[in-house]
Amino acid sequence: MLCALSGESPQVPVVSTKSGNIFEKRLIEHYISENGKDPVTNEDLSTDDLIELKTARTVKPRPPALTSIPSLLSVFQKEWDALALETYTLRQHLTQTRQELSHALYENDAAKRVIARLSKERDEARDALSRIGINGTSTNRDAMQVDGQELTPELVAKVEATQEKLSKTRRKRPVPDDWVTPGAIETFTPTRTSTILFPRSRNVSVNASGDLALLGGIDGTAGVYSMSENKLVQEISVGAPVTDAVWAGSTAAIATSAGTVKLFEGSTELCSFTAHAGDVTALALHPSGDILASTGTDKTYVFYDLSVPAKALQVSTNSALTAAQFHPDGQLFAAGGMDGQIKVFDVRSGVNAANFDEPGPIQALHFSENGTWLAVATKGSTSVSIWDLRKSAQIKSLEMGGPVVTMRWDYTGQFLAAAGPRGLTIQHYEKVSKEWSLPFRAAIPAVGLDWGSMAQSLVTVNDAGVVSVLQAS
Repeated sequence: MLCALSGESPQVPVVSTKSGNIFEKRLIEHYISENGKDPVTNEDLSTDDLIELKTARTVKPRPPALTSIPSLLSVFQKEWDALALETYTLRQHLTQTRQELSHALYENDAAKRVIARLSKERDEARDALSRIGINGTSTNRDAMQVDGQELTPELVAKVEATQEKLSKTRRKRPVPDDWVTPGAIETFTPTRTSTILFPRSRNVSVNASGDLALLGGIDGTAGVYSMSENKLVQEISVGAPVTDAVWAGSTAAIATSAGTVKLFEGSTELCSFTAHAGDVTALALHPSGDILASTGTDKTYVFYDLSVPAKALQVSTNSALTAAQFHPDGQLFAAGGMDGQIKVFDVRSGVNAANFDEPGPIQALHFSENGTWLAVATKGSTSVSIWDLRKSAQIKSLEMGGPVVTMRWDYTGQFLAAAGPRGLTIQHYEKVSKEWSLPFRAAIPAVGLDWGSMAQSLVTVNDAGVVSVLQAS
């Protein structure tokens, strides 16, 4: 029996009562569902007109390739070849997996050895630090000498509280909505320029409001310049050439070449410190706002408790110090030396925590707000080195186009402004792409600079004592 539709022997034969033809059940049912007629006589036909026939199941004949012994042997040979090839491939994969596993185990073992070695070195360093006395005596001849004092428990508590608070929020801190953009910085241009205020100025500091700039000169006077009024609104006599000046809230802290650090509220002198035996080279304010630091050519740095006010700690080093900056978390203090070394100290105890070497005397240094980068410039250098504190290594060198004498990171850690006698440069670090770019460069000489409110302005002072305010045009 053959199906009238397919011409093949049906598996489930049915017969049409209309035409008497035999069909494969599934084929004729499909044909009826589409056409409703008998495919042979074209008469109307439904599934009720089909009668299923009971027959013995037929066995399909073997393919021609399996009907002789030689063809069977050929098929068996092909199957064997395929099996052998698959086995070979599996063995290759097994060998490769074993090699990868061996390499991973080797790396794991090496990592454990490194961790064990570093843990041992850490424990030895902690043990060595624990044996250093308050007077600085230890088996290391180059150890820093503490003058017999230590920070008061109140100041230590402030340092630790500040560190705990800032370290938790600093990395998650979003960029303010009104913060300056790279596009705006590209259009920076001087919008206000003062007359000559204080010749041979060394630095400028902008207060929290972004309107008042504190600076001083070689003639022994300092003053406050109002950017909104474009004039000097206050003049302060300090009696010696001014070497640095910073705002501590509403208090003006001014350092001189006579070794004094003076605090002023308005024109009123609050106190004067004479802890240094030579020039005071730099001032730095702790993130808590309660500790002021000064460095000097007498190889010492001093911490002052501004809440009293009084000298809180003085530490002697092995080199004249030229630059200073607190870490954004407030637990570390960095000082640059004439010996080309960046010395990092624990604020609470004055212990030297780490040293980084540069090829020349340190001209300027500044911590990024990300807490892991430290920008450093050496005397006469045209580039700025970026150090990663986690790796204790220099990770980037930024060419500025001229000698760098001053620099500042902005609050978000995106922009690094650097200046010198040949001009001003602003570098931009894109955190997403991790790439540096140069949105701004201008022939505006400066010996001091500071960011204004929301970094929407940049305030500079040149050697002649002229203040310039740069803003987007």
